[in-house]
Amino acid sequence: MNAAAVQRTEIAEEDRLRADLYGFLSALLAAPPDRVLLDKTAALHGDDSQLGRAIGTLAKLAKAATPVSAEREFNKLFIGLGRGELLPYASYYLTGFLNEKPLASLRKDMSALRISRAPNVYEPEDNIASLMEMMAGLITGQFGAPAALARQKEFFNRHIAPWAGHFFADLEGAKGSVFYTPVGTVGRLFIDIEREAFRMSGA
Repeated sequence: MNAAAVQRTEIAEEDRLRADLYGFLSALLAAPPDRVLLDKTAALHGDDSQLGRAIGTLAKLAKAATPVSAEREFNKLFIGLGRGELLPYASYYLTGFLNEKPLASLRKDMSALRISRAPNVYEPEDNIASLMEMMAGLITGQFGAPAALARQKEFFNRHIAPWAGHFFADLEGAKGSVFYTPVGTVGRLFIDIEREAFRMSGA
């Protein structure tokens, strides 16, 4: 995604950590992880929470993975011959078809938020990697000033909450998932945490 304007603004550490996790998920889901991303993932340390344990499992698998094995798995899951095992698009999950009303709704909100698709990106904007990137940008102010919590909540509830948890659960259980199994777990748990936090925020 391209930012129409970038403004460096200090945000709370909690929000920085949220944005980092959204950005991390986006990187893992946008393209096969290269050696640098695998090494960064292998260096992560989780705690004893469910999310922390999932991160720990992901770090262990990243240590064993290679760029070649990760690319093979990514292609099997998301590209395949004709199509991959999973179609990571909001339109598909919500309507059963690509390029439907959820994509049109997202594009309308992207325009209002001054978010534009990067010129070298050709996939529909409602893919999971792009939506994770957009949430990170809203939190950090990549598209202008950091979005108020109420605006983040609105975007999350409209474009992510209705389907992302289901997608991540499917990624956990996909036949082609090994390295991506804990990616699915991390994503599913994080979406649940965000949904509950927004619900309790009163924003």
